[in-house]
Amino acid sequence: MTAPVPEFPADFLWGVSASAFQIEGSLTADGRGPSSWDAFTGEPGRVKDGSHAGVATDHYRRYREDVALMAGLGVGAYRFSVSWSRVLPDGHDRVNEKGLDFYDRLVDELCASGIAPAPTLFHWDTPLALEKNGGWLDRDTAERFAAYASVVAERLADRVPLWITINEPAEVTLLGYGLGEHAPGRRLVFDALPAAHHQLLAHGLGVQALRAAGARQIGIAASHSPIWTAGDTDEDRSAAELYDLLTNRLFADPVLTGAYPDEGLASLLPGPVAEDLKTISTPLDWYGVNYYNPMLVGAPRPAADGSSFGGIEIPSDLPFAVRQIEGPERTDFGWPVVPDGLRELLAGLRERYGDRLPPLYITENGCSYDDGPDPETGRVDDARRIAYHDGHVRALHRAMAEGADVRGYFIWSILDNFEWAEGYRQRFGLVHVDYETLARTPKASYAWYRDLIKSGR
Repeated sequence: MTAPVPEFPADFLWGVSASAFQIEGSLTADGRGPSSWDAFTGEPGRVKDGSHAGVATDHYRRYREDVALMAGLGVGAYRFSVSWSRVLPDGHDRVNEKGLDFYDRLVDELCASGIAPAPTLFHWDTPLALEKNGGWLDRDTAERFAAYASVVAERLADRVPLWITINEPAEVTLLGYGLGEHAPGRRLVFDALPAAHHQLLAHGLGVQALRAAGARQIGIAASHSPIWTAGDTDEDRSAAELYDLLTNRLFADPVLTGAYPDEGLASLLPGPVAEDLKTISTPLDWYGVNYYNPMLVGAPRPAADGSSFGGIEIPSDLPFAVRQIEGPERTDFGWPVVPDGLRELLAGLRERYGDRLPPLYITENGCSYDDGPDPETGRVDDARRIAYHDGHVRALHRAMAEGADVRGYFIWSILDNFEWAEGYRQRFGLVHVDYETLARTPKASYAWYRDLIKSGR
């Protein structure tokens, strides 16, 4: 039995997270248009278990049941995402009222249950019509995003206290356009950089559009990892610094400082970059951090075949290589469990950005463990997940004691769900989902989190 978790502020926000494409299903229902992920998962070999998200967890039809599970947890907020193509089937112009109606009902259900809705406007599922016209490589997509943000906010802003523009632009850029492991499946390597700039521009335009529509408390959810150097050579240090620049600073610096971290890098980006940065750095109310693990990076080894992490193959001709961190326990995804990495990360953000860093939320933190119901009792005893979150919550408390201004913590995820290119092979949920019957079974970690939240109140 673990020791009691240290006390958090009384107004600390405990939440859970999910995203539209991973849980909703009903991909053709009520006028929804296809997204880049619909097309990607339809291509043979793209999803490792050959599955698709046509049903997922059927949240579109079972959202009341899922909100009831959140209410049973006692969470203060639910971070979900809005399917852009459910609201605007072509990505622009034509509004699908039935799609908006779904999110209207979901928000009402959350509010009636005492749970704050925290929508993310873009969680990787670009409308396919926009993707076919270039997607995030095309500047026009940023303008389309701002118009979409206005449509959603005009309907929901009166009841939504917390907004997120874009989730993890780094992953869309690097995995979707750089390495081709995620939608849209492009392998452009460094030619993917325009996708980074246009997502950041969309974020800035989105903040402005949301505020104009009456939205308040607006942030972004950015993935961040401490970057550890694998080796003690100048080449290793340079490789780790470059990886840090491409995965952390390329996305945080423009938002928080109004400048790109490297002038040479900025020169590779399209459009009036200096003017765009004024929009990208539109002041935020808060900044979201998605943390999973540190990354160990060094120079490529001679005659190496590249490197990999979490099933993602990294080409051998890049100027860095990702190594395995030896020692820590690993999740079923192969990710190292390093709770103190969260404290290290938050300290690093404070050191790097100082007064420019707004209040923080941990918008994602979670782990994949394939624990199923006991055949006799039906109980899902996911002790490893409890240990994971217990360790990270304690690390977060230490970070806050050291001065990190963190206002909330969102577990990824409330439900087991469709895990992108992994399909249904990875389970992150506090609630187990039987993908044949769609039955929901709260895991032991659900009870642990419920008790943690209750003790804090």
